[in-house]
Amino acid sequence: MIERLQISNLRNLTQVNLHATACNVIVGANGSGKTSLLEAIFLLSRGKSFRHHQPKRYIQHYQNTVTVYANLNDSSTLAIQKQADATTILRLNQTTVYNQSILTEQLPTLLIDPSTMDMLEQGSASRRQLLDWLVFHMKQGFHPQWLAYQRLLKQRNSLLKKTHHLTQVQLAELKSWDKGLSNHAALIHHYRERIFLEWQPYFAESIAQLLPAYAEQLSLSYNAGYDTDVALDIQLNERLEQDLQLGYTRIGNHRADIHVHWRSNDSTASNNKLSDTRCEADTNLKVPVLKEQAANVLSRGEKKLLITALRLSQLPLLLNTQKTSDLSNNGSQAQVTPVVLLDDITAELDDRAIEILLSTLAQLPCQVFMTSLTDEILPLVYQYWSKPNTFHVKQGQILITT
Repeated sequence: MIERLQISNLRNLTQVNLHATACNVIVGANGSGKTSLLEAIFLLSRGKSFRHHQPKRYIQHYQNTVTVYANLNDSSTLAIQKQADATTILRLNQTTVYNQSILTEQLPTLLIDPSTMDMLEQGSASRRQLLDWLVFHMKQGFHPQWLAYQRLLKQRNSLLKKTHHLTQVQLAELKSWDKGLSNHAALIHHYRERIFLEWQPYFAESIAQLLPAYAEQLSLSYNAGYDTDVALDIQLNERLEQDLQLGYTRIGNHRADIHVHWRSNDSTASNNKLSDTRCEADTNLKVPVLKEQAANVLSRGEKKLLITALRLSQLPLLLNTQKTSDLSNNGSQAQVTPVVLLDDITAELDDRAIEILLSTLAQLPCQVFMTSLTDEILPLVYQYWSKPNTFHVKQGQILITT
């Protein structure tokens, strides 16, 4: 858990030095800097901003670097410094480290913000990252395999873009890369599939809380991005001519996806929306079962609740896994405290959903930073946290009020 946070030169936050507790509420008008505070924590954890990937976009004008530093409750310290050209310095306990994953492991950060509320309609990347966040923190062997796969994929795509006709030397090189991709892909899929299966009951529980009327109709599915019954290198060889024409690799772990399905026994429901519907026979009910993407059926408000359920369901799974791991290691491995960043949730969720979200978070051993335009959320916060910190932000200046 973050006990002290220091920020230098991030957007309009020139110098920030604040002490945090289990729940921290940041109140301020649009453009005041409250979201930038969440951005700083995310930057420290992930090595990138959730608002813009180029550091020059979030480094304060006329400054060369942005720095974020945190003291955690286990006495460890984390720090990141970014330059405008993306040169990065990372430190753990005052010692320079060279992999962002080291800081990420120490500070798991889960973001719920307006930009994530369109996840169901966007491409597969954001949904795939949702699963990979869990796999990264729960399976130590996943990240090295993922990095190796990405390196080989980059080399393969670079070659595919250069030419439509391969020489014998290039073909031999590509086949070697494909074999490596296949080996890494099998392990990545193994890790993803195991965590996905563990995640399912937690998702169902969150849906029962946030969308109880649809608890029996919503389900998750995982698509590996390729046919896992056949080695990936064999499939890549079969599709090589098409990949050469397109200039990129069309199948593999990088095309994996998470889908939320809607199942209905009412053949007349949502009749105008069933553009991509599959019908299945239900032998017990003897009526057609309609199955399609939930995004095609739910209202915008219901989609927001669904996405909140997806993210919220990850926390208890992660924490329970940590607890089990801690018991198996006889308490020798210290647990990390996940940090939840809630940006302007009052603008995205209704009162009932906010109450469920906050009550669930208050029962979990996690730290919360939330932003709000007004103080109206504070009475609800005080119902679940006895001593929250409240900060008011105005033009980049932060004042603690409790």
